[in-house]
Amino acid sequence: MDVATTPIAERIARVLAGQRISANGEGDAESAADLVERAWTHHLRDAIAVLHTLRAPDEAMAAVGDPAVWERMVLAAIEESKPETVVL
Repeated sequence: MDVATTPIAERIARVLAGQRISANGEGDAESAADLVERAWTHHLRDAIAVLHTLRAPDEAMAAVGDPAVWERMVLAAIEESKPETVVL
């Protein structure tokens, strides 16, 4: 099984940006890579909202895996997506 090196919130945000920008989605850009690179951070809040929705697996997911493990994994992704705080 492959393990991604990019945080899931970033990957979701990039997909959302690409879907809106690319001609392969709802956009009109024939070559969207550079535009997505500049725009994905604007979709990070939406990506985190998706992660919050994914915390609870549906019945089909729970039937083939461990819901408690799934929830911990998604909560870890949400925690990883929080901005770093700097205390002065």
